[in-house]
Amino acid sequence: MRVHICGARGSTPAPGAEFLRYGGHTSCVAVTADGDEAPTLILDAGTGIRSVTGLLAGQPYAGHILLSHLHWDHVHGLPFFRAGDTPGARVTLLLPAQPGGQAAETVLAGCMSPPHFPITPGELRGEWTFGTVPAEAFKAGPFEVEAYEIPHKGGTTVGYRVSDGRSAVAYVPDHCPTLAGPGPDGWGEYHPAALALAREVDLLIHDASLLPAELAAEALFGHAAADYAVGLARHAGARTAVLFHHKPDRTDAALDALGARLAGPGAPVVVAAERDILQT
Repeated sequence: MRVHICGARGSTPAPGAEFLRYGGHTSCVAVTADGDEAPTLILDAGTGIRSVTGLLAGQPYAGHILLSHLHWDHVHGLPFFRAGDTPGARVTLLLPAQPGGQAAETVLAGCMSPPHFPITPGELRGEWTFGTVPAEAFKAGPFEVEAYEIPHKGGTTVGYRVSDGRSAVAYVPDHCPTLAGPGPDGWGEYHPAALALAREVDLLIHDASLLPAELAAEALFGHAAADYAVGLARHAGARTAVLFHHKPDRTDAALDALGARLAGPGAPVVVAAERDILQT
């Protein structure tokens, strides 16, 4: 698999000279199967999804979009995904099942319809299918996908484990482990679902929004410390920890320092940057 980091920021985009190297677009990862030229799986639709169009050599998108949850920074790029909103596109979009049992398109229209936005999901061009994430493992084109609910404030949130039969990637962009208590290191509990997703994967792409010193004041918004992401990788036997969902005011220099501080024995640590391509 080739994993394209299209947006690695969390909460809001981060424009400006001090964010150029790691990028300012919000959460989006595209996955290309071995032997394919273009991605057929997209994880989240933050503003980074606009960059996926450039990976498709002018062709409409054909594949799946899997949303981890419905917070703005994970969906507000969707109507600006040119290769998806075009005649000839064939898109299956899945989002977590909601407690009230509403249809997926209805739920998505809650943030994408007048008066919040000029068009509804059903007005996207191309052939779009909206549904909810199955409770069991499912196929998304050439990939086998598992989804588990992850602690995060403000609505049902899932993490994904994506496998092609030879390698596996876990995607856990928003996670609040302190909801279950301080855990062994003070960064939050190693939740069973997070451990199951991350178990012996080649890449663990994980929420690294906060520093340990920021948890007391900011964990209430539903995020994890970067140290927790690395600890989870090492507890679960993940081969590489990819720090993701960077705080919007975390500058390039600060992210350089974060990566240097967390480097060490165990799983290698990568600080996710837009335009990175990670091979598994």
